[in-house]
Amino acid sequence: MSRICEITGKKVISGNNVSHSHHKTRRKFYPNLHTKKFYIPEEDRYITLKVTAAGMRTIDKKGISTALKDAREKGFLAK
Repeated sequence: MSRICEITGKKVISGNNVSHSHHKTRRKFYPNLHTKKFYIPEEDRYITLKVTAAGMRTIDKKGISTALKDAREKGFLAK
């Protein structure tokens, strides 16, 4: 199961842990993902999405239908 937001496309990125002595080791930064159900009134059904907190804010701002349409156009949502 991939850790990618289905609305914004945010995914895991890599970077460094930096100690006090500036010794660097590789690490991963994970997106703030949540599995959440959303109601689509146009289709009268629920849909389950893996979204980040930023993705939920986008849905609140644009609406679920517009956010899903934009995600499909950008290729983040395969449905």
